[in-house]
Amino acid sequence: MVIFGVFLTMYIFSVFGNSIIITIIRVEPQLHTPMYFFLSNLSFVDICLTSITVPKMLANIILGSKSISFVSCFVQIFLFHSVGNMDSFLLAIMAYDRYIAICDPLHYGEVVNRRRCIQLLSISWLVVSLHAVLFAVMTSTLSYCGPNTINHFFCDIPALMKLSCSDISTIDLTGYIEGSLIVMGPCIFILFSYVAILMTLLKMRSVECWRKALSTCSSHLIVVAMCYGTVIFMYFQPLSSYSLNYDQVVSVMYSIVIPMLNPFIYSLRNKEVKRALYRAIKRSMRVRIHSLRA
Repeated sequence: MVIFGVFLTMYIFSVFGNSIIITIIRVEPQLHTPMYFFLSNLSFVDICLTSITVPKMLANIILGSKSISFVSCFVQIFLFHSVGNMDSFLLAIMAYDRYIAICDPLHYGEVVNRRRCIQLLSISWLVVSLHAVLFAVMTSTLSYCGPNTINHFFCDIPALMKLSCSDISTIDLTGYIEGSLIVMGPCIFILFSYVAILMTLLKMRSVECWRKALSTCSSHLIVVAMCYGTVIFMYFQPLSSYSLNYDQVVSVMYSIVIPMLNPFIYSLRNKEVKRALYRAIKRSMRVRIHSLRA
């Protein structure tokens, strides 16, 4: 029950915090910009990411049943890898947004328009969905002739591969090649974007420009560091050195803790979000006072 209480609290904080970010961006006209449009999508993805694994785990704890059907297991794999990789793609798109805003501000409205934003999101969803389908299908076609107990709190590819009696060298190699492109591609793009941003800032002597850049980029960089640190540790290691115990801890960080922390990181380190949150609370208090007087 202690574990149930801890994870239920974390799940509530994650859904509540990300829902607040989405609501504030939606109701505040000052935040109707591409950067905050992508941030609201990141919050939506974080809600989905925690909802794929945590409710099932909580149900297993409270009901005492830890079973999951074969089909449901691979549906969970597909959803987790598509939504989890979309998190990385959104961070890359947000880096691109910051790159244009800082390095080419005169053409920002022309380059990062609503149509371009929707195109970037649509292409990203298509890519991560195809990636997730590939690995879900490859994993489901393996033979499982040994124990049927997954030493994990959700269905994940490395944990299932440990149970397979098939030759897993093909899927292992595919994971390193194709998975590296999908996971590390956005990371490399983010790295190059920030190198270009830094080169542009070094040419500027204005302290105000540096302050504005840091205020909009620092929260993004913190989330990128947390996200890719856990992903690299979890998936980019040989299967021979794979540890289920460490994987479970890292999985909790990636799928529960980071989505829970993202709203706090963006709200505490972003002045515009803090102002919008303050205005929303102030309006809510005024409405409540008027209703009480009435």
